[in-house]
Amino acid sequence: MHMPVTIIGAGLGGLTLARVLHIHGIPVTVYEAESSPTVRTQGGMLDIHDYNGQIALKAADLMDEFHAIVLEGHQATRVLDPDGTVLLHKVDDGMGGRPEVQRGDLRQILLDSLPAGTVRWGHKASGTRALGGGRHEVTFADGGTVVTSLLVGADGAWSRIRPLLTTATPEYAGTSVVETYLFHADTRHPAAAKAVGGGLLIAPSPGKEIFAHRENGDTLHTYVALTRPQDWFAAIDFTDAAAATARIAREFDGWAPELTTLITDGDTAPVLRPQYALPTGHRWDRVPGVTLLGDAAHLAPPNGDGANLAMYDGAELGKALAARPDDIEAALTEYEQAMFPRSAEVTTVEGGAVPGSGSEHHTAQGLINMITEKSQ
Repeated sequence: MHMPVTIIGAGLGGLTLARVLHIHGIPVTVYEAESSPTVRTQGGMLDIHDYNGQIALKAADLMDEFHAIVLEGHQATRVLDPDGTVLLHKVDDGMGGRPEVQRGDLRQILLDSLPAGTVRWGHKASGTRALGGGRHEVTFADGGTVVTSLLVGADGAWSRIRPLLTTATPEYAGTSVVETYLFHADTRHPAAAKAVGGGLLIAPSPGKEIFAHRENGDTLHTYVALTRPQDWFAAIDFTDAAAATARIAREFDGWAPELTTLITDGDTAPVLRPQYALPTGHRWDRVPGVTLLGDAAHLAPPNGDGANLAMYDGAELGKALAARPDDIEAALTEYEQAMFPRSAEVTTVEGGAVPGSGSEHHTAQGLINMITEKSQ
């Protein structure tokens, strides 16, 4: 296959696809809106599953590099009642299939595996148009353009490539997450650090939850999930960090102080992250020369599988293209027909009901049952 592949978006899915294509000698260029790989922090912790994310890394021949960035002990999980009662304390015995890594570290090993110049930074896609015959033109914010016969949208929730395939747009999922960090927690906030433990803390309650991850060292990354309409959050002035923090904390009046400390004593201003989703089971008819992967294809509220699915999409698409170099449309059809039901199954069955989702449907016992099942 000598036709170059154009990927829009240098997230985990787009980079996994680029790496698999590179291994198979297929020319590829990735266009990324961000100006450099270090322009912003690349999110928090990710558990990389042995049934999708790790399979993708094997296809990318990066398992040794992956093992080198795994944070040992971070698969530990604790579930607490709002009053601080420990309902579940699951240690990381090293036998689980979901080792934790920092998202930024994972992205970096993918970037390091590609030849220099593969990723073109500072290229924000602003529009697209079909040229016929499976060819498409992408226009960038700086006025530049690229024409390609094989275009992949790996550009996330608000994909500029998606309109070539479907009129579907993301809608608010009913829950938003407020994010903050607590630094040097072991010495400054030992009770909160103990509550979180060595890995993930979940404190569920109808319509609201607190999640916290222990990241490198004694940094705690907190996610406060609230099932509220967007107007409710719009009434909060998030430019006033103290006032916004106090307003969010009021929703947790009466909760144990080791839990509310994760909100009230955060060392960073609270960041609001509304959750959006595409229709469950979203799919499109085959359009020559273009396809999607990851959130661009099947955006759902965080359910523990988003990054893993994006990487798996990238690996499967790369393998399909490598296996059918003389019939690109057959490769794209094969990829999409497997991807549609795979992503629908995850978003329908799990539907946000895994740690880190911010789903209003969590119950403490349901979480315990789910965690126990996934560890077996």
